[in-house]
Formats: sequence, C-alpha cells, structure tokens
Amino acid sequence: MGTLQYSLARPALAQSNLTTVVQYMFWLMFRNVASDGFVFEDPVNAGVLSKPGCVLASPSWENSATQVKQDYVYNWTRDAAIVAIELAADPLPTSQPLIDYVQFAQICQNSADDIGHFDRASFLINGTPRDWTDQTDGPTLQTLAILQLFAQLDVPTQALAKAVVAANLNFLQNAYQRDTYNLWEEEKGASFFARSVQLKCFQAIMANTLEIPVPGWLSTAVPWLQNALESHWNDGYYQSMLPVPTDYRAPYEPNIDIVMAAIYGAVAVTDTKLLATAALLRRQWADPGSKYFYPINGTDQQRGMGPMLGRYPGDVYDDDTDAQAGNHPWAVSTANFAELYYQLAKQITTAGTVPLDNLSASFFSQIGVGASTTPTAAAAALQGAGDQMLQAVVFHSDHLELSEQFDATSSSGYFRSAGMTLHPSRDQSLQDSRGGPAGVIGACSEPV
Repeated sequence: MGTLQYSLARPALAQSNLTTVVQYMFWLMFRNVASDGFVFEDPVNAGVLSKPGCVLASPSWENSATQVKQDYVYNWTRDAAIVAIELAADPLPTSQPLIDYVQFAQICQNSADDIGHFDRASFLINGTPRDWTDQTDGPTLQTLAILQLFAQLDVPTQALAKAVVAANLNFLQNAYQRDTYNLWEEEKGASFFARSVQLKCFQAIMANTLEIPVPGWLSTAVPWLQNALESHWNDGYYQSMLPVPTDYRAPYEPNIDIVMAAIYGAVAVTDTKLLATAALLRRQWADPGSKYFYPINGTDQQRGMGPMLGRYPGDVYDDDTDAQAGNHPWAVSTANFAELYYQLAKQITTAGTVPLDNLSASFFSQIGVGASTTPTAAAAALQGAGDQMLQAVVFHSDHLELSEQFDATSSSGYFRSAGMTLHPSRDQSLQDSRGGPAGVIGACSEPV
C-alpha cells in the first residue's frame, strides 16, 4: 500500500490580484514579530527567549551540519526597521506591536552601546549583541521607522521613542562621514545605500513636526551627503561602494542596492542616473546575451512573468551551501525593483511628464516606452512591468512564504533554503504609496 501524501493547492495567478495576495503575505511577515504572548526560543543559544518587539529575520535554521551552517534566528536593526515601517502602514488590530518595537529597539541600542558598538547590526532575540559587523544604516532606518509610527504610540512610548531617536542622532553626528559595512554585510567603505538613507533621515528630522529636536549640525550634514552621493556616479551608473571592491566578489557593480537606495532613501525615483543604473541591472540578469543571465528568467518570460533579479554580477552566495557556489535571484531584489516601477508610475501620473532623456532611454525602452509614449501609457507600462516581477515572486514562492533566493537554473525556480521574514518591496500598491504588494513582499524577504 502506498504512503499517504498531501499537497497544497497553489494560487491561480492569472485570476489573482496582487493587492489581495499581499494581505495574506502581510500576516506571514507578522508571524516573525515576537510579543509577550508569542515567544520564540533560540535553537542555538540555550535559554535565550525572544523579547516583545523582536523581529526574527527567519524562524528557520539549518541543523544537519552536513551541507550548510546558516542560522537566521536573530534581529537585524535594518531589517526590523523595514518591517516596522510596513506594520505602521497597515491596519493592525492594536498598536502594541509598534510599542514593543520601540521598547526592543532601546534594549538593543543600550546593549550595543554598553560594548562600545552602537551601530551593531544584529542581535540575539533577547536583545544581546551578536559578534557581528557594525552598520550605520541601522540607526538611520530605525529613526525613519520611529518617525513613521510615532503618532500610533501611547504617550509614555512616544517619550521613549524620542530618546531612541536622540541617541541615534548623537551617534550619527560623528558617523555619517565614516566608512561602514554595506547592507549585504560584505564590504566596508563609502556606501551609496547608507548615504541615501542617512540623507532621507536627516531631511525628515529637519522637517518633523513631532517636537523632536533638530540638531544644528544637520544643516551641514545634508549638503555633504548630497555631494557625496553624486561622487558615486561614474558616467555610466551609480557605484554601490567606494572604493569599488576588487576581491573575489568582483564585479560588484552594478549593484541592486542602488535601487534600494531610492526605495528606502533620498534618491529620487525620477533621477535619470538612477534609471540608467536600473536598466543595466535588469539587463544583466534578463538579457539572454548577458553572461549573468538567469535561465529561470527565460522560462518565466514564456509564462508572461518576471524577470527576477539578483544582488550584483559577481555574487557567489548560495543559501544551500557554505561553498561560494553561485549567483541566484533574490526575492528582495526583485520586489524592490518592482517598487521602483510602481513609485515611478505614481510620479509620472502626478507630474504628467516622463523623465526621459539620454540616460533613462534604455530603462524605458525595456518596457516599451519611448519619446512618443504618453505619460498615461508610460505609467501603465511601468505598473504592468512591476506586476510581472511580483507575479514571478509569488509563483515561485513556497505557498506565499519567501526565502532569500530562488534557484537561477531550475525550471521551477524553487527557493534556496533559508526561509526569511516576508518583506516585499515597500510601497507596493499601484494606487497608494504605502502598504502594497511590493513593500510587503520586500519586507518578507530579508536582505541579510
């Protein structure tokens, strides 16, 4: 007698609406947020239990010790902030998760400061600092998240939130001009992404109406960062890191974190230098003539979806092995690129003009937009291109659960092993600028 087996029905994508699907993915993301009644136990560090407000990068960990040793049962400051922004934008039944987030942020902040590493990027689920790198984008994004959710906090937690922000700004005053590890946690230098989110943070603080004090040094920091971002342009694309890495990961450019610098930072989605960079990013993984082409994108094109995108052309990271084995598409990369399409469509609709010039022409030509295309048609083309990318992410998901990577060569595009927090690309909604499919999907696929 055969063994009884069960399978799960898959969503019928052609008949499904992404804005509807993302509502289910939001709660899968929320499942990774600890509370006083929903407590996680660290599978590696005995006796360590989660504290409320901790955002687990992933509840999964590899324990066979035969193939790969990867453990994501930790809280990353950057990724937790991105999830908090999503939580603040969506209708929660109570504000307690946001209150918990701020309280846990201060726990981590204090414990990192105690060891002299204020910008420690990753923590145990009880708020104890890990032996990890320091990354200045963390305090920056945490501050942006607090500004986003501040109005939903109770009065005592608002006071606590102001203290967390003040400590972050005190640190950033002497850190924003320094080198940092990038968001991929691989290279140290001048990071385009870090500078972009710092600029957005400083501008938001200067414009805040929450009675958060505005430090005088911000008036110098803002123009400094604006000039620093321009220094990353090499007449062809924005460079992710300066100096440009030349180690075994090369070529490191063009790098998808340039797109993320627009989604989470101050770089405008209408910046034609950004769009020139984005065109190269799409081409290197979607063009069959590129040496970095993902075969799964060829298969998906026949399905009317995709393409899916990776991190950078020389990427050798693989979720299924500790060996430096290879380049795969990432859910977070794809979702953020879709978000770029959506946000740009919204800008074009609002302004009534298309930012088309010699730099951005290749970006628009990839989706059939040219000099004769009307703004309305251009916005529709951008929305359609974003939908196709997210349809590929949903199609290759594990029943709406997302991991870091998809397999680049398998015709099924199945997930690589590390199951991550659901965090799509951020703005997502085609009609709204927050809480849509791309944003949640971006938040559900951690960039760690």
